[in-house]
Amino acid sequence: MGQLHPRRFAVDLIFVRLLFVVVVAVTCFLIAPFGRTPVVDAGVGAVIGAAIVVFEWKLRTISLKRLIGAAIGSFLGICGAYLFALVIRSSVPAGQTQSFLQILVMLLMAYVGLAVGATKGDLLNLAALGGVFGGEKQGKKSYKILDTSVIIDGRIADIAETGFLDGIIVTPQFVLRELQLVADSADSLKRNRGRRGLDILQRLQKVATLTIQIVEDDFPAVREVDLKLIELAKLYEGKIITNDFNLNKVAQLQGVQVLNINELANSLKPIVLPGETMRVFILKEGKEYNQGVAYLDDGTMVVVDNARKMIGKTIDVSVTSVLQTTAGKMIFGKWDERAAYSRQAVPVSASAMPVAPPSAAVVPNALVENKPSHS
Repeated sequence: MGQLHPRRFAVDLIFVRLLFVVVVAVTCFLIAPFGRTPVVDAGVGAVIGAAIVVFEWKLRTISLKRLIGAAIGSFLGICGAYLFALVIRSSVPAGQTQSFLQILVMLLMAYVGLAVGATKGDLLNLAALGGVFGGEKQGKKSYKILDTSVIIDGRIADIAETGFLDGIIVTPQFVLRELQLVADSADSLKRNRGRRGLDILQRLQKVATLTIQIVEDDFPAVREVDLKLIELAKLYEGKIITNDFNLNKVAQLQGVQVLNINELANSLKPIVLPGETMRVFILKEGKEYNQGVAYLDDGTMVVVDNARKMIGKTIDVSVTSVLQTTAGKMIFGKWDERAAYSRQAVPVSASAMPVAPPSAAVVPNALVENKPSHS
């Protein structure tokens, strides 16, 4: 059986909602429950139907834990309101005041129970109930929340396609809004980066080992996106995947685990030990005197002493030290000019001028003057 297209499903849902409002309005028009004219009752019914539709629309954005928590909280609130109603009935004379207080207490307790229950619903352990909620426990510790920077970077898709990343990938709605703002930017560079980020999300959706989940959770009291990501990671007990150095530090200070793509890339770079020789292309001049700068294929910077005159050439350098930082790895080397020229001179002299073994000189007999012997 084919899957229902999301746009077709949305159109059908809108039609059902409109039909529900019309049915409520027609019912109120026929039975006149409010004692007004049929037209007024139909208008009130339409307003009530629209309010129910709005309430249902808001419920769709709430997680199952919060719905269960709100239901339990409302039930406990109504039970508490009943106990208060008994006290009011025995202490307040019968009349409109007593009825008003009973209704007020019931609404107040039901509202407080609903609000508190929805807030604390995320603490529920649905996996303990088993059955439909049995799979809740498996995915609880495997939430990974994407940052805007790592989506635009694009390497996360390559990592996921190799199978090193699995579980549930959470993409917050506020991150999608930020990504859409970048894609709609007037700057062509930012616009291309934003569109590439959207393409990366589509690639992630096609990875079989991943489950992409777009969440509506937001924190209106928190304005910065980075701080919202940290709060969301605390809520889902997940990990943040990012390239942002500052977000990495702030999240670690608040006890949130972070998966940094740059740190992963640095750990996969080849290990270079002092004393080894490598062949590099000197690209530009360094900051210090007589320095040259080269780059490896993975982007690692190589700073070479005595190589300023070799800019634009490929040379062999000897590694002197390696500096590992959170921003990346730097390799320091030295180019020995005398050793390089000596290596170039030896093969040329050996091939161009072969040396013959020493031998006695041969002199023609005609050129030899025989001296008379004295007797």
